[in-house]
Order: sequence, then structure tokens, then C-alpha cells
Amino acid sequence: MSIELKNLNKNYEKFKAVKNLDFKIETGSIIGLLGPNGCGKTTTIGMILGLIKPTSGEILVRGKNVEIEKNRIEVLEKMNFISPYVELPKKLTVRENLIVYGKMYEVKNLKNKINNLIDELHLGEFEKKKTGELSSGQKNRVSLAKSLINSPEILLLDEPTASLDPDTGDYIRSYIENYAKKNNTTILLASHNMNEVERLCSKVMMMKGGKIIDEGTCKDLIIKHGRLNLEETFLKIIRE
Repeated sequence: MSIELKNLNKNYEKFKAVKNLDFKIETGSIIGLLGPNGCGKTTTIGMILGLIKPTSGEILVRGKNVEIEKNRIEVLEKMNFISPYVELPKKLTVRENLIVYGKMYEVKNLKNKINNLIDELHLGEFEKKKTGELSSGQKNRVSLAKSLINSPEILLLDEPTASLDPDTGDYIRSYIENYAKKNNTTILLASHNMNEVERLCSKVMMMKGGKIIDEGTCKDLIIKHGRLNLEETFLKIIRE
């Protein structure tokens, strides 16, 4: 499923959080959305998910405007997300959380789906714990499992490997990479981990002050700005 934003804006009284966003993510692509905290990344993801209403502009998923309720319901069934800013119910266990979200999406063969996710994401050692008792890294892995419960065609990932140790982070990146290839999943990835972005993304968009200020492949941006790697390129762009 493709995602297209047309002249998308979000204002909070006099503050313009997102300004005239125009971009398209083709089906099966993994695109990075980079920028400093407060630049509008999370607001943009919230609008695509239908959690935040745009001030103006259009969001099209597979060519359908998600502001129309019928289209939004149809699209959201095939979409999911992970964000460090949205916590799962703390008093439910890991398995109970996955059951609740699986039923919300009316997932068939839910028990098998949950068992597979628990096995693949190594959640078994704490699946009976309440999520409020988990470490931040464990919570991230559970949130990823939640985001995959409905086998989404579109994944919106906001810092998916934050707080994970290097070994687990590498495993999760490999998992996301393989999942996307196997299922032709469209992914928008917001991350501060430049190695992660270089590894996963075919293209990146640099966001600052609510606007896209540069875009291209990682290699092209590094060459364009005369830097050695994406992290140095990112720092140059946001400090200009």
C-alpha cells in the first residue's frame, strides 16, 4: 500500500507543527524520516494514523483519502505502528495485551499468531509479566509484537529500537528488514539511529521546523553535503 501526503499542514493556534508536506512512499519501500526532537515527525505519523486531524492538506493511502471515515476504517485495518510515546496497558500481561489487540483487529488463529510473535521476538521469558513491570527495552519488543499482530501492509515505526541493547537491536532490525521483504510492507521509519537508517532505508527525508528540507538516498545525501557518513550529514543539515 502506498502513502501520499499532499500539502499537509498542522497548526496549534499560532504554532505551525507541520508545514506543506508533500511526499509519496511507494508500496514495499522503507523510507526514513529524520529530524531533531520537536521537528514534526511524530505529529506527521499521528496524522497518517488518523490520531491527529490535519489543519489542511490530504493523506492518501492506496489513493484513498483517509479523512473520509469509510476509507479511514478500511485503511487502519491494514496499518499499525510502534511509538515510545504510546504505552500499552500497564496492568495487563504481555500475552493479555496481545490478545486484546488481536481481538481489536479480529485476527484469525489468534493464539497461533501470538505464539509465533512471542517466539520470534523472544518474549517468552516475560510473557506472563505485567507490561508496567518491564524494562524499557522489553516494552519496545512487546510494542513491536503489537504492531505486527494484524500482519499490517503499512508500518509506522517511531524509534523501534530505542532502549534496546546492541544485540537485541540488531536482531530487531534484521526482523523488520526480513518482514518487509517477505510481506512487501510499506514502512515509514523515524529514528535517531543513523546506522539503522542507513541499513534499512532506500531513501531518507530530512525534517526541520515542520518541513522537509532535503531528501535522497543516504549515499547521495552524504556526497551532496561532503560528509563521511549519515550522522555527520544529519548534524550539518539540522545545524544550518
